[in-house]
Amino acid sequence: MNILKFITAGSVDDGKSTLIGRLLYDTNSILDDQLDAIKKANRKNNDGTVDLAILTDGLKAEREQGITIDIAYKYFQTERRKFIIADAPGHIQYTRNMITGASNSELIIILIDARKGVIEQTKRHSFLAKLLDLKKVLVCVNKMDMVDYEQAVYENIKTDYLALAENLGLKDVDFIPVSALKGDNIVHDSEKMSWYEGNNLLDYLETIEIQGNTKRAWRFPVQWVVRPQTDELHDYRGYAGRVIGEGLSIGEKVVILPSGVQSVVKEIEFAEKSLDQAHDGQSVIIHLSDDVDVSRGDTIVAADRPALAERNFEANICWFDNKPLDLSTVYLLQNHSAVTKIKIVDILFKVDVNTQEKMYDGEIKLNDIGKVSIKAAGEVVFDKQHDNAENSRAIIIDPRTNITVGAIMIDNVA
Repeated sequence: MNILKFITAGSVDDGKSTLIGRLLYDTNSILDDQLDAIKKANRKNNDGTVDLAILTDGLKAEREQGITIDIAYKYFQTERRKFIIADAPGHIQYTRNMITGASNSELIIILIDARKGVIEQTKRHSFLAKLLDLKKVLVCVNKMDMVDYEQAVYENIKTDYLALAENLGLKDVDFIPVSALKGDNIVHDSEKMSWYEGNNLLDYLETIEIQGNTKRAWRFPVQWVVRPQTDELHDYRGYAGRVIGEGLSIGEKVVILPSGVQSVVKEIEFAEKSLDQAHDGQSVIIHLSDDVDVSRGDTIVAADRPALAERNFEANICWFDNKPLDLSTVYLLQNHSAVTKIKIVDILFKVDVNTQEKMYDGEIKLNDIGKVSIKAAGEVVFDKQHDNAENSRAIIIDPRTNITVGAIMIDNVA
């Protein structure tokens, strides 16, 4: 059974948490003790029904204020598929939380309040979906019950969003009109929107096929060197990590980056069993035919399709910290398990998420999105974003506080 990882995003009070709660409730995926806790919370909707948003509001402040502050993950499954859901905050000051959830998702559900249409947060989250190279965008026009289920309202919003998608370069976009509060088109088809002929949300999620980038080369960031040094495993040396991309197989010639040393894959081990080939997302241990120096933070790649190993590069950046980006500060860059000292030498521009126009005011602050030039103390192993998005991402850490202050997507060699 395959797994679909998706995130819900949208503005404040667009109904993201309610949609997830309705999805879980109508698929009988809520445990009895969870139902009891919801009822005891005594948070009601205007019509007197239980507020299903409580299911994802785990923090006390979230329950008190009726908002989502941090990413909440929920897991459920049907006969067709397993799901991992991330519920993202809608407030602009929690954009950094949304990026965290989106970076691990394959599909994004962008909720739009039928009464408000396309607004700033819609544009911001759509821009981030493009920036993070999410493979599929589903727009759920929510609260259709508040506009009397009018088809014209839905069609107007669809037209507006398609114009935004074209401007951003989002190509794979679908639409569903829903009412998370009433349950219309969530798990059951809506009798009040007979004009809509597509799938309801659950059918869509169960049947959608996410097409990966079949052209990208595989990568194997080493997370740990397995060296037991016991009597029975005296010569055992394996390299543990998670595979990015397809094609890693026994007998393949490889290069260890950044050193450039070459070898051949001798064995692939998964749960104490040998595999001929490892697949995308699999956590395995690989063994090489040569006794070479490989450390945590190195990346093993195909010899005929290697990654880049550079000290100077340009990257799109999302800033997380309350303090503005400081060009005089030495930061740490972490991509996978490799950590390198860096300096951000120049701010090339910022982006206005409403117009997608470039701005040149020379400062990047909390939740700003822009492009920067970076110089690293050592070689950083990466792919350009359009070649292999997952291997282009990294986080920036302030070593003085150990706080993650930004996220980058590398898109060019400087």
